Amino acid sequence: MSRTFPLLAAAAAAFTGVAVMAAHAETGAVVRPAAIVLSEFIDPAPPYPQAHASTIVELADGALAAAWFGGSGEGRPDVTIWFARRDPRHGWARPIVVADGVTPGQPRYPTWNPVLFQSPGGPLLLFYKVGPNPRAWWGMVRRSTDGGRHWGAAERLPDGILGPIKNKMAVASDGAWIAPSSREEGTPERNRWFVRMERSTDRGIHWTALPPIASPMGIEAIQPSVLHYPDGRLEIVARTRQGALAMSWSRDAGRSWSPLAAIDLPNPNAGTDAVTLADGRQLIVYNHAGHWPDRPGDGPRWPLNVALSDDGVRWRPVLTLESAPMPDGYAYPAVIQTHDGLVHVTYTWNRTRIRHVVIDPRRLK
Repeated sequence: MSRTFPLLAAAAAAFTGVAVMAAHAETGAVVRPAAIVLSEFIDPAPPYPQAHASTIVELADGALAAAWFGGSGEGRPDVTIWFARRDPRHGWARPIVVADGVTPGQPRYPTWNPVLFQSPGGPLLLFYKVGPNPRAWWGMVRRSTDGGRHWGAAERLPDGILGPIKNKMAVASDGAWIAPSSREEGTPERNRWFVRMERSTDRGIHWTALPPIASPMGIEAIQPSVLHYPDGRLEIVARTRQGALAMSWSRDAGRSWSPLAAIDLPNPNAGTDAVTLADGRQLIVYNHAGHWPDRPGDGPRWPLNVALSDDGVRWRPVLTLESAPMPDGYAYPAVIQTHDGLVHVTYTWNRTRIRHVVIDPRRLK
């Protein structure tokens, strides 16, 4: 653990004056800053040892829903997709399994990275992946017309289409659905990462995989989030292997994208998510940490932080959600803003549970 101290000291120095939600390493009990309205585990005592890669959505009836994968360990065949609804009066319902990797006539594979999408005026969609690993997985989707109480049959996406890899879908100004997608190709020892957005103009019936986003600086990025601007521009912010987050821009409703460039936030090779707030500010949830000295391209997944930006290029840290060192850290956040103006974040808590935090963005300065 001694190797974490320089990184934690640097993070502390960078966050002088920023509100911190301190967590007890054993119990998860928190001391909340004013911006934190609520902090809870979706399932305090899950029936599996590991949970990861959550997604959250506001449903058509105003309730919340979340999904994640859980099982004996990431990449094992028993890992399935779990789903829960949250009623404002009663809290989170008991989670249920809504997808697995069982395919007739084939070995059972693990499931990966669910993404919930409440289509405008239409069904709730659950995108997820099935396969032995991220280099050989394929995209799947299920649909629900009653807010996740019942689900239609699992459907495989067309060849070459993976759907949203980790973060939520976007709807462009022309009504097109944009799946923030990416690829990991090669072998475990030598593989290449790149962002490849996917687009549908008929509400998910047909899809087009766009060309990989150019990266003249050699930035390898995956798992983008989509941000919106009043002039119609779109921005993606993505995880990288190069120690800083990356961005790319579109001026044509997501049909084409500018070359990747770095932004001024660190990234320890860990997932992030971002959302455009109703007041026009951009908000990101990310790990404000660098790389391990002895593991280039990888670093600690703590602390877990919130930053704001007015232009998507210059970011200012405003809140630390988690700061206590954990063996598996705090990872893979998902973030949305609901119609009441509150911001909801879900994230992996030490690989064992999914935490849900509610933030009042008016209190983020």
